[in-house]
Amino acid sequence: MDELARRQLASIAEVIAVAGAGGIPVWLRGGWAMDFQLGTVTRPHLDVDWYCWRDDAGRLADLLVAGGWLPDPGMPVESQLDLFAADVEVSFAYLGRDAAGRPTVGSGAWAGTPLPAGMLDAPPGRIGPLTAPTISVAAQIEFKQMYPVWMPDRPRRAKDFDDLAQLRAHPGRADLRTPRP
Repeated sequence: MDELARRQLASIAEVIAVAGAGGIPVWLRGGWAMDFQLGTVTRPHLDVDWYCWRDDAGRLADLLVAGGWLPDPGMPVESQLDLFAADVEVSFAYLGRDAAGRPTVGSGAWAGTPLPAGMLDAPPGRIGPLTAPTISVAAQIEFKQMYPVWMPDRPRRAKDFDDLAQLRAHPGRADLRTPRP
């Protein structure tokens, strides 16, 4: 594990502590969510991706900024919350809720679109002594499979193929090893 990964892991611990102290639920998504479910750092990561409820974003930003994080002026806070500390970047995509309380996309052109059922119900993941809430493995797979369909201008990358293979082989997830059409 390189030094950036160590700093990113420290940032994950910090976000969990700050959000927890503030009573703000957060969930890892993206590559770090995969790594926490697999129990090891599988590859380098550019940033740390999270979900938070849209209604909690302002308070979460205030708490993290008070701890030394800086807002990324290049990303409109209406779209998502992006912060950095030195060379570590964290990004919080917003969650909304439908009338039944199920999670939806919380901002942007797709706001209100339902997200995968059970996405927020995954058991915490772990790397070493650190546990972290993550989105479910099934949701991770769905996102990796569907990004090129949902966003044709963003083709699947080599790391996405590798991630899909590792997620499908996740222990106890035999139901996810066979790709869906």
